[in-house]
Amino acid sequence: MFLLLDPAARPVVAHRGNSAHAPEDTLESLRQGMALGADAIEFDVRLTRDGRVVVIHDPTVDRTTSGTGAVANMRLTELQSLDAGYRFTRDGGRTFPWRGRGITISTLDAVLEEFRQTPMIVEIKSADAAPETKRLLEHFGVSAHVLVGSFRSDALAPFRDSPVACTAARDDIIRLFARALLPGAPRTLPFQALCIPPVFNGIPLPVLRFAAMARRAGVCTHVWTVDDPARAKHYWDGGVNAMISNDPGALLAASGRPALRPQPFVVQ
Repeated sequence: MFLLLDPAARPVVAHRGNSAHAPEDTLESLRQGMALGADAIEFDVRLTRDGRVVVIHDPTVDRTTSGTGAVANMRLTELQSLDAGYRFTRDGGRTFPWRGRGITISTLDAVLEEFRQTPMIVEIKSADAAPETKRLLEHFGVSAHVLVGSFRSDALAPFRDSPVACTAARDDIIRLFARALLPGAPRTLPFQALCIPPVFNGIPLPVLRFAAMARRAGVCTHVWTVDDPARAKHYWDGGVNAMISNDPGALLAASGRPALRPQPFVVQ
């Protein structure tokens, strides 16, 4: 059974890689997450001006790179000329340890090539990226161990009735929240996994109630972003399946699985 759909599994998922310690959504961060011993990786995708799927969270490059501008308005060559480690800091901006070390924005092709056998959650941030993402998942033959997520129902539409498992969209979560106010639980749900934050649109979610409802319908619950080991234990004890964490090493230790040490970064 696919790990992220296994009701008996309690995986640790590296959120945008080992993003508490390396530039998020980069190959280096994803490599570190897996080197630590994480069970799966999670990352975000968008579409470039020239139709390439790239791994980046924000609609612009401003927060994470040396450049400025919208991802959708830039060609792949422009994006990959930027330093994707430029703004990473762990001390409030006093130091920037990843500047000038060759970290770039990756294509989805490159991630799938390197992590073909790795369970992963692919978060589609813009609906226009969905068709090409689907094509690439099929091309690399990884559909059986990928969970596709998005808040947008239109981004998930191409994957419905396909071999690729999908998470709940925003509309699904809203309906489930309304259902949580009633006794009992739905017998079926229109998604294969429930990936939720503790707070949604400023409203605290009843995470454990959601997990119990999903479990009765045969659906796993994954929570993001969980970096506190005590909170992770609370969720695991309450029936949540996966913890999606910026600091997977800390959660691995909390779950009794000593984290390994990432290999030193080498510019390829």
